Amino acid sequence: MFNTILNKIDDVVWGIPTIILILATGLLLTIRARGVQFTQLGRAFKQIFKKNEGQGELSGFSALCTALSATIGTGNIVGVATAIAAGGPGALFWMWFAAILGTATKFAECMLAIKYREVKEDGHVLGGPFYTIEKGMGPKWKWLAMLFAIFGVLAGLLGIGTMTQINGITSAVNMAFDPNSSHIAFAFGGAAESGKLIFVKGSTYLNSLDANGISSLFGTVTSDGQISSLAHPYTWSTIIGGIVVTICAALVIIGGLKRISKVAEKVVPAMAIIYVFLGISVLIMNATKIPAAFALIFKSAFGWKAVAGGAMGFVFKQITDSMQKGIARGIFSNEAGLGSAPIAAAPVQTNEPVEQGLVNMTGTVIDTLIVCTMTGLSIVIALCNPSFEGGDLKGVALTSAALTFDLGGDGVSVKFLLMLCLAFFAFTTILGWDYYSEKCLEYISNGNMKHVMIYRILYIVAVAIGPYFTVNEVFTIADITNGLMAIPNCISLIVLSGVVAKETKTYLDKVSNPLANA
Repeated sequence: MFNTILNKIDDVVWGIPTIILILATGLLLTIRARGVQFTQLGRAFKQIFKKNEGQGELSGFSALCTALSATIGTGNIVGVATAIAAGGPGALFWMWFAAILGTATKFAECMLAIKYREVKEDGHVLGGPFYTIEKGMGPKWKWLAMLFAIFGVLAGLLGIGTMTQINGITSAVNMAFDPNSSHIAFAFGGAAESGKLIFVKGSTYLNSLDANGISSLFGTVTSDGQISSLAHPYTWSTIIGGIVVTICAALVIIGGLKRISKVAEKVVPAMAIIYVFLGISVLIMNATKIPAAFALIFKSAFGWKAVAGGAMGFVFKQITDSMQKGIARGIFSNEAGLGSAPIAAAPVQTNEPVEQGLVNMTGTVIDTLIVCTMTGLSIVIALCNPSFEGGDLKGVALTSAALTFDLGGDGVSVKFLLMLCLAFFAFTTILGWDYYSEKCLEYISNGNMKHVMIYRILYIVAVAIGPYFTVNEVFTIADITNGLMAIPNCISLIVLSGVVAKETKTYLDKVSNPLANA
């Protein structure tokens, strides 16, 4: 019943109107910002390591790493697999499509965050869509700014920031250390008035009832020998992994922005390189299978097979399902249009908003068009092979099975490497989203730091309980809160698109002819 309610809410939040709003925002900003994601991408990458001068707390590189720490996480490894499992391989196409338009969205929202940011008396900087709405659209729109901030707090506490990340980490730890779930600590449910609690192994019940990718379940045997009252078991590796991550997260979160950015600067680049190396290895070893994978992606995205059969109703549902899951998971992964990355961009030491907008838009390219594509193609390549037996898996279990199948071998090294990448990616995402949601709460509470400290405790508690929800549950909750954040943010970007156009034109004219503007 809980899953049914969540799915109905998710279908409303991520219905056709929201999808149109997000895509229309990206298309409008692409036009008004002169296609910066195509024409200025080279300049954007050059700006990453530029030493900035001006008001602020972070360098441009630190801000990008902080933003990437929140985006490169379970969305790249678990989210892509979940999208493909729910919406088919075509979901990957819609992730690409949304990312291309979303790159312009990311540029605009980060640029506006710096333009409308506020420097407090103690020197720290607060900025993001809440100030973009309040200052850019006017005080009468403060209710919309407050709405965004409330959704931001909920997204951090209940969705993308906590439960999805810790759930992905503990699933990967369990997959690496106890793949058969042999060491069970306890299980929720499954008790029977008649019959005894038993341990059921195999995939018979896994495919339809267990979204965690755990290969064993508890159940009860009735008098006629039938299995009933299946329950979710939790292994010692899941519990220990959850405790360790929670403690580490608490130690960093208490240190605030500076500590979070320092951890992100060191961890994010290293883990991204390792994971990209793993993905490139898959593509090189399966180079001849890539064309078939792309064919399957495009057929699934547009329902060509169903069109040929004349099943137009099914085609529409197939396409909308792929769009919904692809765009929702794409937003989950790269956060373009979500309004979170501008919060990290606001404290940058710069007096030129457009420059940092360019830097931050590279995050969408790195996150979705590179890292997510590695994961997606690895899974689709495996799905193209009839001998692949992991098509019914979900989450990290599907990604692991696909990588193991593509690379060959016993898969032990792949599982541990994937666990390592996922653990660090998700851990930094936990840290990044704590910062985002704290800033939203700071705006709501008018800078009351007592409220922020209480929130940090609640945030750590949410991390601690995250492993005990299923993958489908936590990702659906994250989708809902993400969609609610995106709506007020996209409205403000559409209204302020003229400001984006003016600022972009002024900057590009200046850099194209510096002597004339000296």
